[in-house]
Amino acid sequence: MTPEYPEIATPVRTQAIMNQYGIATKKSLGQNFLTDLNILRNIVAAAELGPDDDVVEIGPGIGALTEQLAKNAHQVLAFEIDDRLIPVLADTLSPYKNVKILQQDILKTDLPTTLAQELPGNGPKKLVANLPYYITTPILMNVLQSGVALTNIVVMMQKEVAERLAAKPGTKEYGSLSIIVQYRMNAEIAFIVPKTAFVPQPNVDSAIVKLTEREPLTVMPFDEKAFFKFVKGSFVHRRKSYLNNLLVLFGKSDDTKAKITAALAECAVDPKIRAERLDLRQFITLTNAFHAQGLI
Repeated sequence: MTPEYPEIATPVRTQAIMNQYGIATKKSLGQNFLTDLNILRNIVAAAELGPDDDVVEIGPGIGALTEQLAKNAHQVLAFEIDDRLIPVLADTLSPYKNVKILQQDILKTDLPTTLAQELPGNGPKKLVANLPYYITTPILMNVLQSGVALTNIVVMMQKEVAERLAAKPGTKEYGSLSIIVQYRMNAEIAFIVPKTAFVPQPNVDSAIVKLTEREPLTVMPFDEKAFFKFVKGSFVHRRKSYLNNLLVLFGKSDDTKAKITAALAECAVDPKIRAERLDLRQFITLTNAFHAQGLI
């Protein structure tokens, strides 16, 4: 049975740990320590953790979320890039024998190999993390494209970024990030986290985003990299009609315009529509149609 210790995620204990180790948060690493136990418990609840689940965490800080994960999961594997925090975590998480900290940059880690070595069991694997805000999107895309099978992903990020991930067609937040993430997972905002819940207090509110396995797509792009590139290019000039945007992207020669027009007609897409009104399936069919026209 795990001994009872004062929980890390309280303002008093967080400040005591920072004072004990002389820690000043690094803005360059996007460090903000969460000091609200209710929010942490709600994150764990959103991840639907069970005793058989293995959890991956990125950026454990001083261990506030890690502690709550350890209490509810089978094992926790956390990646921390800041070498100052390694001895802190060894201390604060010493009561929990199901936690391992790796001092590694998640963006430089061979995630499939590392997880196979460190979490070799057959239980469900989940990612739960308070992601560094300055590098949220690269981390998330790296994980999604790693090929690692995750039952779900529950991550904290800036509210504005969260809204883009979960956005639906026709909204101002909807864009290439929405489509690329939703191509792999279902995305929803679980709840909002006020900036007052952190030390130091950031300038913006945060949100918890939950990503879950999506249903199989009925149509697939001929090539994923080409699909992602096409989607990003489709939103370069958001105020233009889709036809005009594509003419900027591919060129305005008569031959190119004829091919673009033919591809749009094949997919029953109105040339006057704007990119943000097209859904995931339409972007996939457009990618394939443009490929068939020799444009991609």
